[in-house]
Amino acid sequence: MQYISHYSSPLGEMLLAADKAGLTGLWFEGQKYFARSLEQEHLEQEIPVLTQAKEWLDLYFSGKRPDFEVPIHLTGTDFQNEVWEILRAVPYGQTTTYGEIAKTLAARRGLAHMSAQAVGGAVGHNPISVMVPCHRVVGADGSLTGYAGGIDKKEALLRLERRGAL
Repeated sequence: MQYISHYSSPLGEMLLAADKAGLTGLWFEGQKYFARSLEQEHLEQEIPVLTQAKEWLDLYFSGKRPDFEVPIHLTGTDFQNEVWEILRAVPYGQTTTYGEIAKTLAARRGLAHMSAQAVGGAVGHNPISVMVPCHRVVGADGSLTGYAGGIDKKEALLRLERRGAL
């Protein structure tokens, strides 16, 4: 069973979803792939992981680096989960590129190369915005490319991490 709750961020309303194992979704209202992994039957009810996620978001949006992790339950394909785990390792306030993630994956798998475009697809389908920081992935030239929540939100999140509160 999944449980949902709502959060008002400085960048707009967000929907949170969780099961007993951890956070399963965190979306900006209206973003691409909004609530795609949300089960049809769910309850709007505060459970501890949702409360903890909101505390994390309060710290984050106040310009502070949260000093704790929220349990996360990612449920994508093996490839998506591997990409999302790499995203979780991108340090606060820093960025990486789709190509760098592809190189990391290729090395882990003993391959000569991997498609940055395939990585981009997995990054774009990340169901947990902000906490699985897909906003920290930029184009090879440093450009702000693609973000399911919108480039304006990606830019604001990166600015928040680099300079403090919005």
